[in-house]
This record gives sequence, structure tokens and C-alpha cells, in this order.
Amino acid sequence: MKPVLVLHGPNLNLLGLREPEVYGRLTLEEIDRRLVEAGRELGLDVSTAQFNSEGGLIDALHQARLWAKGVVFNPGGYTHTSVALRDAVSSISLPVIEVHLSNVQAREEFRRISLIAPVCVGSISGFGWRSYWLALHALGQVIEGK
Repeated sequence: MKPVLVLHGPNLNLLGLREPEVYGRLTLEEIDRRLVEAGRELGLDVSTAQFNSEGGLIDALHQARLWAKGVVFNPGGYTHTSVALRDAVSSISLPVIEVHLSNVQAREEFRRISLIAPVCVGSISGFGWRSYWLALHALGQVIEGK
């Protein structure tokens, strides 16, 4: 089993309550459970974490470089604003896939710009919780070199 981190950014702890018409009705705990199970099927040992603070996310990325083979990362609102997170992703030398629950390209103009995407191996958005599921599948392939 290859260890991977699924990292959730700010406000994602409120999933299921916060704008369910945009982000869905599943809670973060339900999504995490589904991802751990999907990971097992893919030969991935999925660990999950969520932080509302930029520093917590940076610390988690720095720690991941010591044990993980890759990261699935939903930076939330920091996607559009954080040079520090971009630098953290580019500094850890791990494959990172950016994910978003909603289709950010179909939303407000400011959400269409990601500072994180250029330092990731790919981005997946618009499929609700399945964006994470798709990213896990892709990350498994990237880790295997396929």
C-alpha cells in the first residue's frame, strides 16, 4: 500500500451544511470514509487532514514529503490567493493533484485563477466528491509511472 495524503483546505469542515447546492450534501467525514475505502481498492493507504489555516496546510504538505508518495489537495479559497501554498507544493517534490468540488471555471471570475495548478501534475473539478475519487485514481497512476 502506497501512502498518500488527501488534504482539505478552509471551510471544507462545513461540507454538508455550507451551500449544499454548490458543494453537495456529503459531510467531510463521509467523503473521507469513501476515499479511504477507494484507496484500499487502488493499493493506496489514504490519510486525510483538514485545516482552515494556511499555516496548517503548509505544515501538512511539508510533513507529507517525509512519508507520502503523493497528495490530493483541495486548497479551497486559498487556491486563488496563496503564493505561500504554491511555494509549499512546489517545494515538496511530490506529485500533487489539485481538486475542487464545484466547477470553478463556471463560477465567479476570481475563482477561475489558480495559483496552485501550475505546480501540480493536474487539476480535477466539478464532479462533487467524485473529484477526489478521480484524483485518487489519477494519483495512483502517476505514482506507478503510468
